[in-house]
Amino acid sequence: MTKPNGGVFHLASSDIAEAALPAPGGFDAHTHMDIMGLPVDGVLAEAAAAGIRRVVNVGCDLASSRWAVSAAAEYADAYAAVAIHPNETGAVYREQEPALAAITALADDPKVVAIGETGLDYYRDYSAHEVQQAWFRAHIDLARRTGKALMIHDRDAHDDVLSILEEYAPWPPYSVIFHCFSGDAVMAQRCAEAGYVMSFAGNVTFRNAVPLQEAARVAPAQLMLAETDAPYMTPVPHRGKPNSPAMTAYTIRFLAALKGVDTADFCAILQETGTRVFAW
Repeated sequence: MTKPNGGVFHLASSDIAEAALPAPGGFDAHTHMDIMGLPVDGVLAEAAAAGIRRVVNVGCDLASSRWAVSAAAEYADAYAAVAIHPNETGAVYREQEPALAAITALADDPKVVAIGETGLDYYRDYSAHEVQQAWFRAHIDLARRTGKALMIHDRDAHDDVLSILEEYAPWPPYSVIFHCFSGDAVMAQRCAEAGYVMSFAGNVTFRNAVPLQEAARVAPAQLMLAETDAPYMTPVPHRGKPNSPAMTAYTIRFLAALKGVDTADFCAILQETGTRVFAW
């Protein structure tokens, strides 16, 4: 399988030792191991060596959602999220009823911990805005019915995402996650006031990501998660190479330093938040 950002890349043992998190360690709140195309057992072993002992593999369509559920059944440290990505909604809009029924059936699996990734993407024009919004609302209804977290993809659509979420307010605590948070400090403050969880990916470590770093400073530590979105968004110092769940450790260390929190203490906060969000 051709990787979207280059060939296979494995962390050296020295890199893993350098990045490895102190107890209680961390987890990858959003990844795509199916896109990585590598043996899952090896990916999880490398992650565990870096102190990342759980991963949430996220579906973008029916095939990847089924893959995520299958992997979660096979591997104790793998969990799943299921949904139709906003960029994929145009491809199934004429078959929304059977597609949604299939996602609903998958959502019943006890290792499915979130409905996602869903939301709005106005950066690309793969799906009409009204189609994306209809699917977003359908996924929201499913999340509310199942009591599982809503995992949001929000790209160039902050106002509409927040407006639609407001239609369903009040939200239970720790039930809304902004995956790969892309807002600024003002957006982070709005999310914090609403009780939404902000999950930061490796792009927060980039030198030119000042607005995103300001958002991470504003976000309450108790409303933060860390993720890879692997194989994308590889954090510094491995930017430009394929990402993997093990590299969540770099992002966690960066966020802890950014917020002036001891790494072990920040890990403990993340673990508590993860339990509240994903109920694992």
